[in-house]
Amino acid sequence: MKRALPFIIIVVVLAGAVAVAWSLKESAVSGPPAPAPTPTSTTSSSTVATAPKTVHPGADPPHAIGPATAPVTLEEFGDFQCPPCGLLHPVLKTMEKEFGDKLRVIFREYPLVPAHQHALSAARAAEAAGLQGKFWEMHDLIFENQKAWEKAFDARPIFEGYAQKIGLDMTKYRNDVNSQIVEQRIFLDGKRAHALGVQGTPTVFMNGREIPFQSLEPAKLRVLISNEIAAAGR
Repeated sequence: MKRALPFIIIVVVLAGAVAVAWSLKESAVSGPPAPAPTPTSTTSSSTVATAPKTVHPGADPPHAIGPATAPVTLEEFGDFQCPPCGLLHPVLKTMEKEFGDKLRVIFREYPLVPAHQHALSAARAAEAAGLQGKFWEMHDLIFENQKAWEKAFDARPIFEGYAQKIGLDMTKYRNDVNSQIVEQRIFLDGKRAHALGVQGTPTVFMNGREIPFQSLEPAKLRVLISNEIAAAGR
C-alpha cells in the first residue's frame, strides 16, 4: 500500500457493506448464465468453505493474472455493475502487487441481469477486448469508472470509448462484442458458477474453497492468502 487513505476508505466501506451484503449480492434471473438460486446467508466464519471437487471448467482459457504455479489462486465470479465488486477491485489489485508471483487471480463473468441492466454489455465489452489480448485493460477501466456508466441510459457507447482508449481494432471489437464466442465464454463461466453453487457477486474462491464475503476486507484477505502461502511452504 503506497497510500494509506484510499485503503482506509475501502476498509471502512467494505466493513459497512457486510451488514447489507446480501441485499447487494443479488441473484441472477436471466441472461447467458442460467438463473441463480435464491441467496442464503453466508457463514460468519473467516475460514473458507470447501467447494465441490468436480465442476464445470468454465471459459477456457480463463482470464488470469499471475503464474499457474502460484501457491494461491483467487477465482472471482463478478458482475461489472455490482457495487461490492467495484469495491473489491482495488483490494485485489493491491493483493496482486503485494504477493507478486505467489498469487494468481482469475476473473469469471457472472452478470446479474436484469437486476443490473448494463452488466451483460460490460461483460461482452470485456470479453471482446480479451479477444484482442486486452481483457484486463478493459476490465480495469470498466470497474474504475463504474459510477460514470452505471446509471447511463445506454452504456455501450461508453464501453466503445474505453475500447478506443486501450487501442483496440474497433471494427473487430464491434464484430466481436455480440459474437457467438463472446456469448459462449460468458455462458460457460455462468455454468461453472452454478456448478460451484455461486449465488451472487462478488463470490471468491481461494484454491477452490469459497471465501466468506466478510473476509474479503483487505486485512482479513491478506491473512488468508499469507496463511495459504505458508501452508504451501512458500
